[in-house]
Amino acid sequence: MSDILLREFREGVEFVRINRPEKRNAFNRELSLGISALMDELEADDNVRVVVLTGVDGAFSAGADMTEALASFESGGRGDQAAQAIARVARFAKPLVAAVNGYAFGGGAALALSCDLRLASERASFRFPGASYGLVVGGSQLPRIVGPAKAKELIFTARIVEADEAERIGLVNRVVPHDELEGAAWELALQIAAQSLPAVLWSKAVINAATTVEKGIELEIEANRALRGSDDHVSRFRAATERVAGGNDSA
Repeated sequence: MSDILLREFREGVEFVRINRPEKRNAFNRELSLGISALMDELEADDNVRVVVLTGVDGAFSAGADMTEALASFESGGRGDQAAQAIARVARFAKPLVAAVNGYAFGGGAALALSCDLRLASERASFRFPGASYGLVVGGSQLPRIVGPAKAKELIFTARIVEADEAERIGLVNRVVPHDELEGAAWELALQIAAQSLPAVLWSKAVINAATTVEKGIELEIEANRALRGSDDHVSRFRAATERVAGGNDSA
């Protein structure tokens, strides 16, 4: 694996930093495959009890690498490696903490939702922009976190949610000063790692069973299979890519 994922281990906690600063840690094929492979590795490693995900250089993840994704769509490819990586994160059996240090847009927001706990920097912001470019982003996960009405508002409008609102609506567990985020994430993860791992694993499984609607996850996958590559999706995604390239918008 390249240095696209930086890793640090301490006392049962694996701290992982997404490292594509030139693209605000956006998902490309390499990152997507790397995250899926890393989840497999860490799930099988008995020394790892808790995983923290964050990004480098002031961004969690700005979503899709839009230039690469657009090229895939226009050549007839599916371009869904990021969705597969996020689904793998959602299936991870051990506790996952997202330390959201900046932009969490599109796939980045979905990645944060797939973690069990979310700490946010005061500079963090979230956006679920699928409706603006013809896909469903967050539809199966966001309602169980913020409630269905608020989830519909955020997904239907694709508006940006700043850190203070994210905390108020329960999208994040708490907001901390930017310079204290990694320290707070380490502290929380080490607290979890000190507990009974079998009890924590079962607790996660029970809570997920009580709150996750499998049909919703299946339907979101089905919806995006139908939408991805359609004329509406490609034209909207091309326009969004051009705005991002011009510095006027974000994924």
